[in-house]
Amino acid sequence: MASVRPRRWPRWIMRIALALLALMLLVVVAVALFDWNRLRPFIDDKVSQALGRPFTITGDLTVDWSREREAGGLAAWVPWPTFTARDIRIGNPDWAKRAQFAQLEAVRFRLALLPLLAHRIVVPLVELQRPAVDLERDAQGRASWDFALADDGQPSAWKLKLDRLGFDRGTLHVDDALGRIVLDIEVQPLSGPIPYDRLVAQASEEARADASAAVGADARRAMAGKAPRDEHIGQPQAGLTYRFAWHAHGTYHGTPAQGSGRIGGLIALRDPHAPFPLQARVHIGDSRIALVGTLTDPLHLAALDLRVWFAGSSMARLYAITGVTLPDTPPFATEGHLVAQLRRGGSHYAYHDFRGRVGGSDLAGDLDYDTGGTRPRLSGTLHSQVLRMADLAPLVGVKASPSKDASDETITPQPADKVLPVEPFRTDRWQAMDADVRYRSAHLLHDDDAFPLDSLDTHLTMRSGVLTLDPLEAGLADGTVQGQLRLDGSREPMQGSLDLTARHLKLKRLFPGFAPMQTSLGEINGQAVLRASGNSVATLLGSADGAVQMVMNDGAISRNLLEMAGLNVGNIILGKLFGDRTVKIRCAATDLEARRGLFTTRLFVFDTEDALIEVEGSVDFASERLNLDIYPHTKGMRVLSLRSPLYARGTFKHPDVGVHSSPLLARGAGAAALGAAVAPAAALLALIAPSHGEEEDACRDVLKLRRPASL
Repeated sequence: MASVRPRRWPRWIMRIALALLALMLLVVVAVALFDWNRLRPFIDDKVSQALGRPFTITGDLTVDWSREREAGGLAAWVPWPTFTARDIRIGNPDWAKRAQFAQLEAVRFRLALLPLLAHRIVVPLVELQRPAVDLERDAQGRASWDFALADDGQPSAWKLKLDRLGFDRGTLHVDDALGRIVLDIEVQPLSGPIPYDRLVAQASEEARADASAAVGADARRAMAGKAPRDEHIGQPQAGLTYRFAWHAHGTYHGTPAQGSGRIGGLIALRDPHAPFPLQARVHIGDSRIALVGTLTDPLHLAALDLRVWFAGSSMARLYAITGVTLPDTPPFATEGHLVAQLRRGGSHYAYHDFRGRVGGSDLAGDLDYDTGGTRPRLSGTLHSQVLRMADLAPLVGVKASPSKDASDETITPQPADKVLPVEPFRTDRWQAMDADVRYRSAHLLHDDDAFPLDSLDTHLTMRSGVLTLDPLEAGLADGTVQGQLRLDGSREPMQGSLDLTARHLKLKRLFPGFAPMQTSLGEINGQAVLRASGNSVATLLGSADGAVQMVMNDGAISRNLLEMAGLNVGNIILGKLFGDRTVKIRCAATDLEARRGLFTTRLFVFDTEDALIEVEGSVDFASERLNLDIYPHTKGMRVLSLRSPLYARGTFKHPDVGVHSSPLLARGAGAAALGAAVAPAAALLALIAPSHGEEEDACRDVLKLRRPASL
């Protein structure tokens, strides 16, 4: 048998293998010895064309090769290049104030080679050294960060995957003429990393100190501890640390602004399970904002999870900062949990489990803010345990206290000779967003604890500039006030309507500090239906059309009582009629007709133990002037001074009350004088609710024109 010889590779195959090996070694040597700076003109030209801006690498361009052992598989054996480009500059458009959009001391990034075969550019990490960035936007809306990227209309076959972004100290200049923002921000590395949970505790303490400065120590106590659903914010991920500090100063909407905070080191651009820590403390004028939490997927701004504090002199001043329309308020401070889902079609912000103080009132609840749709929309529920009445004053145009900021041009000075508030409603902001908020207060408190408004419950809606409170319910003096309020801010002037009904308001609860009233079983019932136009309380009342009706039985009145109620005109009239003594009122009834702010008496009577007093005339809310005549019809000879009629003239601010110089033509008896008011009197009968038997008979006698025996 022939011997079997081992099979040998043909010589030509061996030669090809050796040639390829030599070529690879030649390529490695060439790459290792290649002067990459020769590619700078080519790179500058291609990047400049792609960005539509001048791009230059004025420093060295170098490449280092090393294995990425953590890559796994074949990629762990193939060397990866690390590119380093020094002194990089990107130009600004011609219209910008500064020549450079960005300048970096160096940019370093690693590139995976094997994915290039599949047209994928995989960059695990980009490091920016000493970046200096200039962001500008002019009044026409042109922004330096908008790049005219080259586009041939064809989808690119290459896909870019950038995982993480790192940086060190740097600066950022912001000059936004459209947003009226000018800021200089500096970022510096910390001396050492700060654990996340430690900084959360420190930020909470600082924010509560700001709240105490804005509202007082009560705010600090009210916001102590964690909100019910905030426990996870303190420890979102083990090992999460802050590594850089930042400081900012400049102006925001012309107001001095400054801020500081800390941030993390590496930004995970794509990993939703690697949050980037944020912390900030910002002062804009007298408004203060603090936050601490995380940002996830910064490349797409996917989600924010923050604890946020707001404090300042008025919530209305947050409009320029947040874009959310809020009412004028006394000094306030709140703390809550903000979670945001940021999307191109519309973002959603949830400020939940927040609590705090507004003036002397507490406030808590949940609010949601959506930016999608025709207009942003605010919705949620708010509630208070105690709402101080003085804190409601700014909502109707009354300044609870002088503004701390004398330069605030939005404040309309109250004329010295006017009583009704002239501060206009900011209806231009009503059309910036819609709202659907339910508010409930368990207890309302007057400063002197003398006004028995017990509770408030309302549903506020705002759509296309139309503000509605429906239902509007309040507990007052053991009775109820119910109705609706509608203000149409989309029209000029604003159109308003009010429909209120008051039932079973106990007199002894209305005047708890007035001893003679404490034995009273009397009540007040009334209703008001008004339509008006105007942009302030003064102009609304000065244009009102409608009617106001009220019936009161079994009460008492004195000058001291009217002084407590602040009724200056009534105080003077009562003093001239009865002196300083307390007078029992068996029945009081009024029916006022309003036409363009002129409230005319159709019926206005007081039935006392001594006399039946009739009031005729008008009250002009447009000019704040009085034109009233008071006719006392004495019961017997007990009060001789009641034989002379009185007048009330002058203004709300300076009323003139006196006795007519010559007796007027004698009028008939009181019951006969009511003859012209049969229809109004009959209408008022419906307001007398059955309650206490004989106490209601006095009003029925008057309104049914029954002549008292003494007349």
